[in-house]
Amino acid sequence: IVGRLAVGLPNHVDRDDLTSAGIMGLLDAIDKYDLTRGIKFETYATARVRGSILDFLRAQDWIPVSLRQKAKKLEALFADLEQKFSRPPTDAEMAAALEIEVADYYGLLKDINGYSLLSLDEMAGNAWLVDEHEDSSPSRLAECAEVKKIMAAAIERLPEKERLVVALYYYEGLTLKEIGVTLGLSEGRISQLHTKAILRLRGALSRKKNMFFEGLLNRGR
Repeated sequence: IVGRLAVGLPNHVDRDDLTSAGIMGLLDAIDKYDLTRGIKFETYATARVRGSILDFLRAQDWIPVSLRQKAKKLEALFADLEQKFSRPPTDAEMAAALEIEVADYYGLLKDINGYSLLSLDEMAGNAWLVDEHEDSSPSRLAECAEVKKIMAAAIERLPEKERLVVALYYYEGLTLKEIGVTLGLSEGRISQLHTKAILRLRGALSRKKNMFFEGLLNRGR
């Protein structure tokens, strides 16, 4: 898990620190795992370990503000253009909207590669594990059910190669290098596809979640 999450991280991020954070997540999983819930320990522990590592990375706040802003801009642009075209925008369309060359757009994706390590679990707010918590409120259950629905639909709308990378990376557990070998593409190209997929998904999730919460507020008035 550490090896997969460390892809694209700056050199100053110590893998030993990530491993320590992961071990803390594993110990937490051992302590809180409930066999009667019917979920495999491996599935439960993997999410806990990943979540613990991501919590550590967020606490370090290693992503520069300028880089975070660029990523947020791309997320919003992906969502806006998809809504405009009723399909995922092409690289050329993204570059045109940014008023830069396609090569510069690819360079931008490479720059923010580390930002995209935030996993589907993190984006979804651990919605996949909400049923594990006995104290989950009805509103939290409703929110997480909606997030799962949004994520499934957003993944389905991804371009074929990006959708395949997401499936192989998050659901089959392959590394970016292994995915490259499987698809006959370079690791750099797979990393680019992964970054685009995550930005698309984050943009779609942000837009849909805002609409969902606005709907809840309107119903409460």
